Formats: sequence, C-alpha cells, structure tokens
Amino acid sequence: MTPGPRDYTRVTLKRLHTLSMNECACPDCDRALIGWDGLSIVSKICHIEAASSDGPRWNPDMTDDDRRHFNNLILLCDECHTIVDNLENESVYTVELLRKWKNDHESAARSKVLTARPTLLGMVIDAIALADLDEDPGLPPEGMQAFGIDDKIEYNCVHRNRVLIDEFKVYYTKVNSLYEALEDGGSFKKESLLRNIRRIYLGVKGMYVGDSGDPMQVVRERADDIIDDVQDRLLSVVETNNSSSVEDVDVAIALVMVDAFMRCKILEAPPT
Repeated sequence: MTPGPRDYTRVTLKRLHTLSMNECACPDCDRALIGWDGLSIVSKICHIEAASSDGPRWNPDMTDDDRRHFNNLILLCDECHTIVDNLENESVYTVELLRKWKNDHESAARSKVLTARPTLLGMVIDAIALADLDEDPGLPPEGMQAFGIDDKIEYNCVHRNRVLIDEFKVYYTKVNSLYEALEDGGSFKKESLLRNIRRIYLGVKGMYVGDSGDPMQVVRERADDIIDDVQDRLLSVVETNNSSSVEDVDVAIALVMVDAFMRCKILEAPPT
C-alpha cells in the first residue's frame, strides 16, 4: 500500500520531536508540546503545504512522499495549529513564513542539542563503527569532499533531502576533527564506521535496484527514499548497539549520515 501524506516514518517523528525542544515553533508562542502531566503529547503536526486539496497552502505539484516528509512538517501547539490552518488566514501564514519558523526553531534546537550533549556524536559514531553487520562490500576510494557536494546532489537527483544536506554539511570539519581525536585515543577506526554505513547503503540500494538493467536510473528516481531508509536503519543500529539513553540521537545520526554522503559512502559519485 502506498504511504499517504500522514504516514510519517519513525525517523521523521523522532526528528520532529527532538528538534521541537518541547516548544511550539511559532516564535510568538511559549506553549509546551507536552502536557502538565509530563507524559501527554499535546503537539500537532502541521503540514506547511497541505496534506489534502481542501487544506491551506495546497501544492498540486507535490507528491504524498513530499507532503509527509520532514521538510514539509512543523510542530505547533493545538491553538497555533488551528490558527495557522484556518483557511481564512492562508494569506497571513504563508509557506515562506512557516518555513522560516521551522528553520529558525530547528536551527536553534540543533545547536542546543549538540552543546548540551557533547558526547552524543561520539556515542553514535562508536555504535555504528562497532556494529556487527553482515556482508562486506569493501570500501571504494575516498570520493568527493564538501566542496563537491552540489555536483553529487545533482548527479543523484536528491530533492527532498537537499535541505538536510545543506543544513548539516557545515559540520564537516567538526566531524572530521572528532574522527581524528577518537583515532588518536585508540578507541575508533574511521574505516569501520564508513564500511558499515556503506554496507547499509548498499543493502538499501539493492532493495530498490533489484535486477534493473539501469541501476543508476533507479537510484536517481529513488534517491530521497534511499536516504530516508538509510537514516532509519542507522537509527536502528544505534538503538541496538548502545545500552545508554538514545535521546536526541537522531540529530547526531543525521550529522554522521551527511558526512558519509559527502565522502561518497551513500549514493553515487559523479563520473570524473
């Protein structure tokens, strides 16, 4: 059955709630998204561009995959959601305004998460590097670095996840410095991390490509789905291979995944 515009993936829901920081994304609202009992979730998922044709900010050119994707969703309190989705307010709460709310709110949240939990990234790296995965496809030569990222995005026809890559590529130097520090400490092998990410990618790619006579065309058609599935599998690996709390772990997973994309361990390198 084809997923609908409200069939959100686990990674999408986890990422939305992590980056909400328990606050409505409306900049003029201070309401919490978890009730006074500390348990009840009172947030509402708002589609920036509507989930259905009778909703506000409807875009007929979007697919349902686009509509349910993280990029098109923003977490609001119940009152703000009602106001924003009131059709009479459509000219006030535009796509551009809601995207700004989302970007400003989530950018601040990412910084808070990584500052408040400085060991989070290292924990995710260790969990992925030490995972015992099956087949060993080997590592291709080191591919493009950050400066070639736009070429790779275009070559693989990445659309929905371009925002994710653009947001996290600025951390490339930070991740590389952490790799070097971990290796200097003798507790980490970068090759193991990248090999496991490559294994996961090739496994996901194989599900989509199958016995196609033109695998690159399939990759281009399903690039965003492949990235989403890799992210979901990385989350499962970290949850399985780490015994401590995995709160906020999706932020670090996205960072490591984008770094691996830039090193050509996820998706394909353009021909030289």
